[in-house]
Amino acid sequence: MTAQHLVAARLSFVLLALLAAPASAGVLPDDRADILYHYYDGGGVTIEGPSYLVRKSIGEQFSFYGNYYVDTVSSASIDVVTTASPYEEERTEQSVGVDFLNGDTIMSLSVTQSEENDYSAQSVNFSIAQEIFGGLTTVTLGYGNGSDEVGRNGDDTFSDTVERQAYRLGLSQILTRNMLMSMNLEVITDEGFLNNPYRSVRYQDGFGFSYQQEVYPRTRTSTAAALRTRYYLPYRASVHLGYRYFTDDWEIEAHTAEVGYAHPFGPLSVDLKYRYYTQTAADFYSDLFPFENAQNFLARDKELSTFQSQTIRLGLTYDFLEGGWSFLERGTVNFFYDHILFTYDDFRDLDIGGPTGAEPLYELEADVIQLFLSFWF
Repeated sequence: MTAQHLVAARLSFVLLALLAAPASAGVLPDDRADILYHYYDGGGVTIEGPSYLVRKSIGEQFSFYGNYYVDTVSSASIDVVTTASPYEEERTEQSVGVDFLNGDTIMSLSVTQSEENDYSAQSVNFSIAQEIFGGLTTVTLGYGNGSDEVGRNGDDTFSDTVERQAYRLGLSQILTRNMLMSMNLEVITDEGFLNNPYRSVRYQDGFGFSYQQEVYPRTRTSTAAALRTRYYLPYRASVHLGYRYFTDDWEIEAHTAEVGYAHPFGPLSVDLKYRYYTQTAADFYSDLFPFENAQNFLARDKELSTFQSQTIRLGLTYDFLEGGWSFLERGTVNFFYDHILFTYDDFRDLDIGGPTGAEPLYELEADVIQLFLSFWF
């Protein structure tokens, strides 16, 4: 799986997670269906596919949902063309989940399975959300467990595993009648084969450079803390701000800041957002090592380098069934477009060429489109 694949999948997964999640601890989510098409193009990688999500309540205490999601990937990224050949693959993902409401408490359980030709993943997630102080505060605790199997195309002798655990703590607070705030903390532990079986590092060989296989640590612990707030303006618009801090035991440190504005124009809502991300490199990353086996762990994944990204988003939501129709209570068509610019401080573009170690620094622009229909019933 390429870094661009992860970016696009993450963007779509976040959207689908929001659609699947309960709105608050004391209320079950609405019955609804969503049909999504996502498209990513950047850095020699194209990813596209559909997603279908349906949620339905049974009685007053249970809400069930199912999701089917597809990524079709065509890759000739810089990670591929320097050491391997372009490739195409398809990843499919299925998720089912249930929410149980008991008073002011919601317990949620979900199971996810994804498959591609050289990678399979299974995960189980559980959370419990409790409203306190008359519904002004919601506390959420969550735990996730994942088990992945890693293969390598063309090499039947290679097989490895990854085990993941995630611990989550969330707090949302109504500060005033117009202002909401949320704080979230997540700790993730990974153990197993954590690098890409196709990627190589390069080292100086006296004549230029040669390649050898990447070698990663087999454990990783990361911590992320986020603070977000949303303020509702008198004319039905809203402003939101967010900050996220990430660190791990590979010495990566990252900061994310975003600001957004949403404004309704009758049945049409417009969303604008700017996001800035910056990170330091892993302690075992290098674009060019001084010699073969220069250290115990070796990485040249550009997503472990020092880099920054900037994202500009335009979102449009049109409510075309405000009054309902037949058994449908509401329907919206939604369009989101993201333009992303990545700039790397210590990853060089070997496709352009140049003196060893002095090639131009790599830059990447990407476009992400999400188009989906939502129906409430």
